Amino acid sequence: MTRRIQLLAIVLLPLAIIGGLVLLARGTGLVGYGAGYVARVELPRDISAIELPEITGDASLPLVVIDAGHGGHDPGASARGYVEKNLVLGLARALRDELETKGIARVALTRDDDTYLLHGERYRIAQRLDADLFLSLHADSAGTYDEVAGATIYTLSQEASSRAAALYAQRENETDVLDGVDLSEQEDSVSDILVELSQRRTQERSAQFAALIEREGQGTIEFHPQARRSAWLAVLRAPDVPSVLFESGFISNEADARRLASDEGREAFADVMGRAIRAYFTRQQGA
Repeated sequence: MTRRIQLLAIVLLPLAIIGGLVLLARGTGLVGYGAGYVARVELPRDISAIELPEITGDASLPLVVIDAGHGGHDPGASARGYVEKNLVLGLARALRDELETKGIARVALTRDDDTYLLHGERYRIAQRLDADLFLSLHADSAGTYDEVAGATIYTLSQEASSRAAALYAQRENETDVLDGVDLSEQEDSVSDILVELSQRRTQERSAQFAALIEREGQGTIEFHPQARRSAWLAVLRAPDVPSVLFESGFISNEADARRLASDEGREAFADVMGRAIRAYFTRQQGA
């Protein structure tokens, strides 16, 4: 009897182990009915298949594409009950209204709702629309360091202007990675184009616009002590559209958070940015 039980155990034990592994796989969503628990990610889409946003404003004016950062499953930074993706969308809408009302430029928003877009999709929208300027809006958080405050202006550079800029670029670029899956459509040709001599003019114009933002914002917008920075930011990689990323402040700072969330703060931001954009296009017309 004992011998028979031993033989039976030898036969059934491997089957029991295999069965347990199958059940475990189902429970974790790897196979079988548990597949509903698998994390679903948005894979890169053909940019030509993305519906282009509406362009508003006088057709004779230059076109500015305003990009509200993050969106959808990617909330961006959060602190004090504020969420970056919501705050920057409010800023984008305020700036759109400012540019339209004062006849400064035509406008298109990369997103006007809670849609998530990859970095490449954002700047390629600007390229497909033949935009004259691209502005990506963000807000940051310093966690528990609530004394860190102020806006920062980023332009594209293969070498970061500081360690802080490099870390910021790494964090922002990683928003195209979900559960370890890289959703970006990084192409080597983009890097090749950007280092060509013919593209330096685009980066020079981006730097000119960044300088105008800082100039027009003096006395109205509090800037970080290191207000001008550069880094290899994925969202700024359009080789033919002058592009700037504006980090509007730190929502972990009480004063910054109140400013970004208030009607007065949004209006002040829109006024400064509108003047900077007007000055930029005036300069380009005279060049």
